[in-house]
Amino acid sequence: MESEQLFHRGYYRNSYNSITSASSDEELLDGAGAIMDFQTSEDDNLLDGDTAAGTHYTMTNGGSINSSTHLLDLLDEPIPGVGTYDDFHTIDWVREKCKDRERHRRINSKKKESAWEMTKSLYDAWSGWLVVTLTGLASGALAGLIDIAADWMTDLKEGICLSALWYNHEQCCWGSNETTFEERDKCPQWKTWAELIIGQAEGPGSYIMNYIMYIFWALSFAFLAVSLVKVFAPYACGSGIPEIKTILSGFIIRGYLGKWTLMIKTITLVLAVASGLSLGKEGPLVHVACCCGNIFSYLFPKYSTNEAKKREVLSAASAAGVSVAFGAPIGGVLFSLEEVSYYFPLKTLWRSFFAALVAAFVLRSINPFGNSRLVLFYVEYHTPWYLFELFPFILLGVFGGLWGAFFIRANIAWCRRRKSTKFGKYPVLEVIIVAAITAVIAFPNPYTRLNTSELIKELFTDCGPLESSSLCDYRNDMNASKIVDDIPDRPAGVGVYSAIWQLCLALIFKIIMTVFTFGIKVPSGLFIPSMAIGAIAGRIVGIAVEQLAYYHHDWFIFKEWCEVGADCITPGLYAMVGAAACLGGVTRMTVSLVVIVFELTGGLEYIVPLMAAVMTSKWVGDAFGREGIYEAHIRLNGYPFLDAKEEFTHTTLAADVMRPRRSDPPLAVLTQDNMTVDDIENMINETSYNGFPVIMSKESQRLVGFALRRDLTIAIESARKKQEGIVGSSRVCFAQHTPSLPAESPRPLKLRSILDMSPFTVTDHTPMEIVVDIFRKLGLRQCLVTHNGIVLGIITKKDILRHMAQTANQDPASIMFN
Repeated sequence: MESEQLFHRGYYRNSYNSITSASSDEELLDGAGAIMDFQTSEDDNLLDGDTAAGTHYTMTNGGSINSSTHLLDLLDEPIPGVGTYDDFHTIDWVREKCKDRERHRRINSKKKESAWEMTKSLYDAWSGWLVVTLTGLASGALAGLIDIAADWMTDLKEGICLSALWYNHEQCCWGSNETTFEERDKCPQWKTWAELIIGQAEGPGSYIMNYIMYIFWALSFAFLAVSLVKVFAPYACGSGIPEIKTILSGFIIRGYLGKWTLMIKTITLVLAVASGLSLGKEGPLVHVACCCGNIFSYLFPKYSTNEAKKREVLSAASAAGVSVAFGAPIGGVLFSLEEVSYYFPLKTLWRSFFAALVAAFVLRSINPFGNSRLVLFYVEYHTPWYLFELFPFILLGVFGGLWGAFFIRANIAWCRRRKSTKFGKYPVLEVIIVAAITAVIAFPNPYTRLNTSELIKELFTDCGPLESSSLCDYRNDMNASKIVDDIPDRPAGVGVYSAIWQLCLALIFKIIMTVFTFGIKVPSGLFIPSMAIGAIAGRIVGIAVEQLAYYHHDWFIFKEWCEVGADCITPGLYAMVGAAACLGGVTRMTVSLVVIVFELTGGLEYIVPLMAAVMTSKWVGDAFGREGIYEAHIRLNGYPFLDAKEEFTHTTLAADVMRPRRSDPPLAVLTQDNMTVDDIENMINETSYNGFPVIMSKESQRLVGFALRRDLTIAIESARKKQEGIVGSSRVCFAQHTPSLPAESPRPLKLRSILDMSPFTVTDHTPMEIVVDIFRKLGLRQCLVTHNGIVLGIITKKDILRHMAQTANQDPASIMFN
C-alpha cells in the first residue's frame, strides 16, 4: 500500500511531475505532497541510458559532445514559456549555463556586424556591473532610511520632541543650551509622555504613565507590523536568510523577493525593531538587499531570462546587505561566500565586493547615526591584550557554543510546536502576547528598555573620563592630578555592582525572549539579540577579571604585566569577544564573523582573541549538533537544500535510493514518432509526473531524450493556436527528421526543440557519496540509474534528502516542503 501511495503521489522516477499537477498553492504546500520537486528535470525516466555496461560506476551526459546544444535547439519561432520553471521547483543549473553560453556566443558572433550590435554587446558585458551598482545604491539608501526611522520610533515610546516632531531624543537635545554633562539627555524640548499627559516629570504617577505609554506603543507597533505582513506580504516575516540560502541553491519561491515583499519588509522591519521585541534588523537587511537585486535584475535580459545568472546578482546583493547591516563591506563578501551562496564564481566575488562598497558608501553619505560611522556601536580600543586573557576569552567561546546549541534546540522545538498546534493558526495573537510580555518585563530594567543596538554600544564602550554610565561608576583615585585617556584599573563602585545585577537579569530575559521571538510572523533578525547576549556575558566577565587584577595584582598571572596604577583590563573588549562568540555559536560562522567584528572595531591586534573565541564557540556548538540556526530552519521547513558542509559517510549505493523499486509499475514513456497529440495529452492528464523520457520505440527502448511536462503542455497549446492543421490525431515527432506519413494524415507536430538531449546517468553500483557530490557540484535535480544500458530508476534531490534523513534516524516525511 505504501508503494502504491508513493506511486500515485509522484515519488517515482517520473514523479517530479507531482508539483505541476497541483491545482493550488495549498496542494503545493501539503507536507507530504512533493514540493521538493527538483524532479522537474529531464533525467527522470530516461530508459535505456547510454551508460556503459558493467559494475563500475560512471557518469555520462547523454548524447555526443555537442548534445548539450540540443537544449537550445529553438523552433523557427521560439515558444514563450518553454524552459521556464513553476513555483516551488528547482532550476536546472546545467541547462541554464548552456543557455547563457549560447546567448554569449550569439552576441559575440553579431557584434562585428554593425555599431548597434557592438553597443548591445558592450551593454551586455557591463550589465552585471550596472545591476550590482543599482543594488548597492538601493540597499544603502533603504538601510539608512530604516536606521533613521527605527531610531525615531524607538524614542517615540518614551516621549516626543516638541520643537521638531521628526527628531529623535538625541537630535532633539543637540541644539539645546540647557543640558548638563551629568544629564545630557534631558532638555526642555524633549517631553516624556507623563509630562505631556499628566504634567509630572518625576514621581510614581509619572513612572506609571510612562510605563503604560511604553506598553501601548510597543503593542501598537507590533500589531501594525504583523497585520501588514499577514495581509500584504506573508513572505516578509522572519529573517529571510534560510529562504535566501535555499533560493541561491536553485529553488524557486515566487514572490519571496518581489516588490511587495520589499515594501512591506522595509516598513514592518522599522515597526518590529521599534516595538522593542528581542530581534534585530541585520538579518532582514540581507533579505531587503536581495529583493533589490532581484527587482533590478529584471531590467537586464541577461539576468531576467536566466535563473542561474540571477543568482549571481543575489549573491552580490546579500554581501551588500551585510555591508550596510554592520558597516563591514569585506565581511559582507565573506558572509555571502561562507554562509549563503551555493555557486560563487570569481566574477561574482568581484561584483559582490563592488556592491558592498557602493552600499557602504551610500550609507556613510546618509550618516544615519550622526557619528560618521556605518553602525551605532563602532568602538576603538587602545589597550593591548595579554596572553593570560586568552583563558577568559576561550571561556566566553565555550559560553557562546553552549548558548548556540541551547538556542537552536529550544527555538526549533518551539517552532515545531507552533506548526503542529492551534497556536500557529493565530500569528497576530502570538506576536501581541510576545510583545506584551517583552514590554512589561523590559521597562523596569534600564538595560532591557534600551534599544538593543544602544545596549551593545554601551557594553562595548570602554570607560573613559567622559562616560557617565553606571557601568563606569568606579571609585576614583584622589591622587590623580589629570585626566588621561587610559584610566588605570580602579575598584568598582556601587553603580558597577548595581549594573552587574541588572545585566544578569537582562541576560536571563534576553535568552528566554529570543527563543520565543525568532520565528514569529514579523521581520526578525538574530544577529543583534545574539550579540547582545554575548556582550552582556562578556562585560560581566570583563569586570570580574578587571577587579581580580586590581585586588590581586601580586598573583603570578598578573605580576609580570599588570602593575598597580596601570590600565590592564578592558571590559569592553570582553563584551566584543563575547558578542562574537555567541553569534558564532548560533550561526556557526567563522571567518566572515571574525572579519565583521574586526571591521566594527578597526583593531588588528584583537583578531587572535576573536579567532580563539569564535573557533571555541564553533567546536563546542558542533559537539551538540553540526547545523547552525539557518540550516536548522531550512530542515524544519523542508526546503530542498543540500548543505555542502554536511558530510555523507554511509556506504549505500544508488540502487538502494533510486525510485521506483524493482517490483513497482513501469515508467510512463513517450516514443519519438509513434504518438499523437491526443496520446500525449491523455498521458499528461492521467499522470502527475513532471516529465517523460522519450524513446525510439517500445521495442528498442533506446533513449532519445527527456521532455518536461510543462514544456509539452506549453508547446502543444502554442501549436494549436499558431499552426494550422494541428489536431488531436496529429503525429508528434521528437526525431530530427519527420518520418514519411500518408498523404491524408494531418500535419505533424515537431517538438524536438523542447527535448533535453543530455540527461545525467549513473550505474546502480555507484556509491551514494559520489551521487551526492554530483548533485551538489552540478546542481542537478535528478539523475538516472542504469544497469547495462537499461534505465532502472531515478534519484532526485528529494530522494537524497529523504535518504539522508533516514540514515540520521529522522522521519523522512519531515523533509517535505512545509
